[in-house]
Amino acid sequence: QVQLVESGGGLVQAGGSLRLSCVASVRISSYAMGWFRQAPGKEREEVASITANGKTNYEDSVKGRFTISRDSADNTVYLQMNSLKPEDTAVYYCATRLSPFEIWKYWGQGTQVTVSS
Repeated sequence: QVQLVESGGGLVQAGGSLRLSCVASVRISSYAMGWFRQAPGKEREEVASITANGKTNYEDSVKGRFTISRDSADNTVYLQMNSLKPEDTAVYYCATRLSPFEIWKYWGQGTQVTVSS
């Protein structure tokens, strides 16, 4: 059973920073990990991802502001979010898949990020 537990969300003013954490029950260095978000009334979107080989990818609106990283020793994936904007407000989810041919199959419970103007 794959389990993912996010933490680190909260309320921050525009221009501020937050770091989200996702602790996984699997060896994260062996699998792709992703961060997603869903704002009220909108579809869930991929924010950032990191492959097993360490290649990262970012959604255009967060490039240069967000950084995904991982600590394999702790099986933890991070999302460092800087220069936050009100439009970044959403529930943020961590996800993984055990094969590059799978959909994002395993999800955490989500953590709320609210950015005030």
